[in-house]
Amino acid sequence: MTIQHRPANLPHEPEFEQAYNELVSTLENSTLFQKHPEYRTALKVVSIPERVIQFRVVWEDDKGELQVNRGYRVQFNSALGPYKGGLRLHPTVNLSILKFLGFEQIFKNALTGLMMGGGKGGADFDPKGKSDSEIRRFCVAFMRELSRYIGANTDVPAGDIGVSGREIGYMFGTYRKERNLFEGVLTGKGLTWGGSLIRPEATGYGLVYYVGHMLQYAGAGDWKGKRVAISGSGNVAQYAALKCIELGATVLSLSDSQGCLVAEEGQSITPEDVNSIAEIKERRQALTTFQHGGRLRYINGARPWLHVGKVDVVLPSATQNEVSKEEAEGLIAAGARFIAEGSNMGCTLEAIEVFEAHRKANKKQAIWYAPGKAANCGGVAVSGLEMGQNSQRLAWTAEEVDQRLQDIMKNAFTNGLETAKKFVDTDADELPSLVAGSNIAGFIKVAEAMRDQGDWWTL
Repeated sequence: MTIQHRPANLPHEPEFEQAYNELVSTLENSTLFQKHPEYRTALKVVSIPERVIQFRVVWEDDKGELQVNRGYRVQFNSALGPYKGGLRLHPTVNLSILKFLGFEQIFKNALTGLMMGGGKGGADFDPKGKSDSEIRRFCVAFMRELSRYIGANTDVPAGDIGVSGREIGYMFGTYRKERNLFEGVLTGKGLTWGGSLIRPEATGYGLVYYVGHMLQYAGAGDWKGKRVAISGSGNVAQYAALKCIELGATVLSLSDSQGCLVAEEGQSITPEDVNSIAEIKERRQALTTFQHGGRLRYINGARPWLHVGKVDVVLPSATQNEVSKEEAEGLIAAGARFIAEGSNMGCTLEAIEVFEAHRKANKKQAIWYAPGKAANCGGVAVSGLEMGQNSQRLAWTAEEVDQRLQDIMKNAFTNGLETAKKFVDTDADELPSLVAGSNIAGFIKVAEAMRDQGDWWTL
């Protein structure tokens, strides 16, 4: 595996280095650098952020005591448009995680076909256990500092883990007052003040639309009758589950950081279950509080992958590195044919290697893996559509946004598929590598834009 040269004076950044190595390994194992050796220069440039902003966030809790957190914004690449990527509020947030997310965001945004660069930000603030007033005071303090560096044509953040419509509202209001501007500076806004229909559903819906093209290309039909394992219980997992059920699939699992819910034999997760779980998560409570009447089984401290039994489609939709090598092997043994990441970097490198080796060895009967930068790009795609609506001072119908989302996901799938056929040696009866094709397609688009703008060059 190719490892980025890291000067001795820089700290180890495991999440970022994993994301970098996953991209580089697919570029190296293709014919891209043979056909275009000059792209090695582009790789050196694109792997370093254009700008990293770090600041302190000082706020007051309900007891009147001072609290302080670290805030960040990684403005990674603007060759294709304003920096675009979410804000994450979670105690695990650090620079390595945000660089990994920002690096992935560059190529994900490129695959949408929209004019968006890549960035990511957030803070090591934990919203769990905080009152609404404490969350509001934190968001105000955070945006007072961040507002210096963002704007509708510069950097347009969105939500991520710990940042939903409530937090976006507090931050947007602070930006408006601090800068005396009402503009499309954040996405995921309320529908009455610049938000877009289908934005909350977009990542989950887009994931299901993307996998629908995988099913069709592989000759597996449509979603009807498919047994689906999903992790997570936030926005992505909820709407992916609802869309799967709508299209005739059987959803077997959901999860959170404490454990997983798995359907008992002959049972499944219903839309009513998903709606109840959404209410629980809105109150920031654990899945242990969900009353399922014995139809589901709660497994403490476990992910669902080795507990769902026979499965056709796997949708990791919680967080990074949630499918290990052993779990990848277990999913294949359980009959899984398709796995697509609703989360960012949901599978470890070792798990991806298992999936790719199985794809090579078992041809069209293999498991087929799709990376998050392609499969979950629907969320940022509709954020881009929200930016377009804001620029026009218009609001599109849900049907129009949903159709545009479907078109974007189809194009992302086709782009990755055709690029894999062009740059990766593939047997006639073998499913093309979507991870290689998506990485290469996104990389080429960004590299060419950077070259045209003078960000890199060769003699």
